[in-house]
Amino acid sequence: MGVLTGKTALVTGASRGIGRTIATKLAQEGALVAVHFHADRAAADKTLDTIASSGGQAFALKAQLGVPQDAETLYGEFDAGLARYGRAPRLDILVNNAGTSGSARIDEVTPELFDRIFAVNAKALLFVVQQGLQRMREGGRIINVSSAATRIAYPESVAYAMSKGAVDTLTLALAKELGPRGITVNAVRPGFIETDMNRAKRSTPEAAAQLASWSVFDRIGQPSDVADIVAFLASDASRWITGQCIDASGGSRL
Repeated sequence: MGVLTGKTALVTGASRGIGRTIATKLAQEGALVAVHFHADRAAADKTLDTIASSGGQAFALKAQLGVPQDAETLYGEFDAGLARYGRAPRLDILVNNAGTSGSARIDEVTPELFDRIFAVNAKALLFVVQQGLQRMREGGRIINVSSAATRIAYPESVAYAMSKGAVDTLTLALAKELGPRGITVNAVRPGFIETDMNRAKRSTPEAAAQLASWSVFDRIGQPSDVADIVAFLASDASRWITGQCIDASGGSRL
């Protein structure tokens, strides 16, 4: 039996990339995983197929984040999905992975870009947590996916870095607030991770080598490098860790 057997997990933005690998890892450890997606149903189905092929259990739920009533829509789908498994609307593990980015220096940022990034990366996350707490069991786990961009100067995408800084601040506040319930709250800060979304940035051997050189291990990070850390934070083994922002960048730009 996996260390998460009997647990229920919700992973936002789980149709591809880091989110897909996190959802798959949690399911391998025994959790029933709610796979959230926004628009790409085929990608979400691929996540479900990957989980099923290894004997795990999961269901998909569709909800757009960063719009009015996003958390209500998300949890309406979540509750309905659990009902199909004969489970009450209870939550043990919440992984806030969904996010959006936008490359723009300070003189290029527009109000529209700023609002879109913060609506998804910060505002939606806050209210997804708020409503999730109504369903979360004592001793639950909240893991927020932040970014290594919060510990370095990242002028190439200043609004994105600012939004992830908000995630780190929220992580601290939640950890203190929820300690009496035995709920741990931590953030994971990935560096550059190889996913379909950033394929263009490593399209040449020279570009890939440059990205790999950021890490002390001289390689590009893989989604599993992040998912394994999230799985640890979701387990009872992490019970004495809370309020932490854990670097998951392979020592990038030390």
